[in-house]
Amino acid sequence: MPKVELNLEDDELKELLLGDRDKAMQSIMAKILDEILKSEATEQIKAKAYERSDERTNSRNGYRVRQLTTRVGTLELHVPKLRHGNFSTQLFKRYQRSEQAFDLALMEMVIQGVSTRKVAEITKKLCGTTFSKSTVSALCSNLDDQVLDFNRRPLTQKYTFVYADAILFKVHRGHVVTSNSLLVAIGIDPSGRREVLGFDIGDSESKAAWMDFFSELKQRGLTNVDMFVSDAHCGLKDAITTQFQGSLWQRCQFHFSNDCTSILALKDRKEVANRLKDLFNAPTYDQAVERRDQLVKDWQTEFPKVVKKLENSFDELMVIYQLPEELRKRLRTNNTIERVNQEIRRRDRVIRIFPNDLSVLRLMGALLIEQNEKWAAGPRYLNMTVYHGIEKDDNSEEAGMLKLVK
Repeated sequence: MPKVELNLEDDELKELLLGDRDKAMQSIMAKILDEILKSEATEQIKAKAYERSDERTNSRNGYRVRQLTTRVGTLELHVPKLRHGNFSTQLFKRYQRSEQAFDLALMEMVIQGVSTRKVAEITKKLCGTTFSKSTVSALCSNLDDQVLDFNRRPLTQKYTFVYADAILFKVHRGHVVTSNSLLVAIGIDPSGRREVLGFDIGDSESKAAWMDFFSELKQRGLTNVDMFVSDAHCGLKDAITTQFQGSLWQRCQFHFSNDCTSILALKDRKEVANRLKDLFNAPTYDQAVERRDQLVKDWQTEFPKVVKKLENSFDELMVIYQLPEELRKRLRTNNTIERVNQEIRRRDRVIRIFPNDLSVLRLMGALLIEQNEKWAAGPRYLNMTVYHGIEKDDNSEEAGMLKLVK
């Protein structure tokens, strides 16, 4: 991934802090993206501008101007040209897919008459006032095809671990606003990288919705999952048990901790959260049991409801100890989906209520596809050689441990 250095002039900083912030942000954003384009050109040519290098494969040949519409305005960017062949960049494709999905959601709201004044003002700045239903329909169709193709692709690899979660949203259905969820599954591929396996709209508390979701994933090739990681949604655990018999289920420790502290007075929440964190950080299962027993003893009178939750859920929270220590930290919670959720929430705070289900799939799908591309090009998330090494070594002390996973 190209490294970018950005230098701001005094006038630009002054404008950003004291003047027209929108204008300043346009200038800064254009600079950042121009630098990214220059860095991509350097990587492709294998030499900086005017640099003499034996590894050089091509030469620069000026640039062409291209506009990119963003939420800070229309930017004028300088795309490098090469003397031999064409300069290749994913910047416009990746950036505009989610931005366009975001803009289309706003445009649909205006057309359908469900937009707030804030949304209408933002849409006017982004898209102008002359867009029509046919224009929106044509743009939607193109994005919908991309999202659908991604969400129907065959799953040809083995995904040892799968995170499952639901992202809540609100949507207009006729004259009624309803709450619903986007069901999401993220897998860990053989190299240890994360991959978005699929997503669909459904009731996160319904076993039937999760059953349908997992059935679709299985039809596309998902099989032999060693362990699922998720929150304790009512229907989710039952669906996993039914659809993937023999797979383990690790209850998300982060969500469990939040569930416990949410029933306490504010003054007690920090203490309980810290003690639970200490429990979850126990180096071994035996030490976790000792810390659990001490918590039960200390809290039996003061926090009986937390004690009951802990005793009922302890085994589900400790499945992680059946894995090598190096893998436990990133497999004991489904925070990897929570981080994606935060990115989606940035858009959701503006839209607030989606105009229809398709706009949800379009925007959230575009964001998930872009996140998937970043994960594919980035570093691996888990060191799977540790897992596979123990799995193959029948003589190791932990060999019997992974037989439970199977």
